[in-house]
Amino acid sequence: MLQTQEVGYWYKNEQEFLYKNVNLEFQRGKMYAILGASGSGKTTFLSLIAGLDVPKTGSILYNGDALTKIGLRNYRKNDVSIIFQAYNLLPYMSALDNVLTAMAISNSKQADKRAYALENLASVGIDETLAKKSVTQLSGGQQQRVAIVRALCCDHELIVADEPTGNLDEKTSKDIVQLFQKVAHDQQKCIIIVTHEQEVAKACDEVYELKNQAFELIK
Repeated sequence: MLQTQEVGYWYKNEQEFLYKNVNLEFQRGKMYAILGASGSGKTTFLSLIAGLDVPKTGSILYNGDALTKIGLRNYRKNDVSIIFQAYNLLPYMSALDNVLTAMAISNSKQADKRAYALENLASVGIDETLAKKSVTQLSGGQQQRVAIVRALCCDHELIVADEPTGNLDEKTSKDIVQLFQKVAHDQQKCIIIVTHEQEVAKACDEVYELKNQAFELIK
């Protein structure tokens, strides 16, 4: 589904590269974790596979086509949902409208989009009363849950997440991880999570650790 071919990246000069010659493959129906120390380049890698940046060397393929051929904007609109660490919700909208807007942009085929959005929000503890509130009235943890649901409600087969449980309490984190597992396994989606939390990584089907400028499969 998603492949990296000889991918390399650096910020200022090639001698200070984050990684080189990265060849990974991610499949439908699986949940993946990317572990690594702060500053190792995990979030940068997420930006590359999400089509927010391009590698310095090599290429990234989605269903056999290079992202540059698909077009990064088309790829982000039609194929991948991104869960940002900073939420990136539209502050002038309610939680529900944030989800519905994302579904509209991604041309969701759900028949009753409002009911579907409310159902998914309720599954993470955002009831209808909260869903109708402006996101600026919600706590950080609640906003994070809205951001997660926004990504899950789109029809995209690929979901990438940057520290999606970072602002959540232990119970909510477990609930979210179980939701990710269900979506990956039952809906045959591919979920890739950047995390520093071992408990989140343990729940994933495969785990890569970014260490010493290389990715190592550790599970």
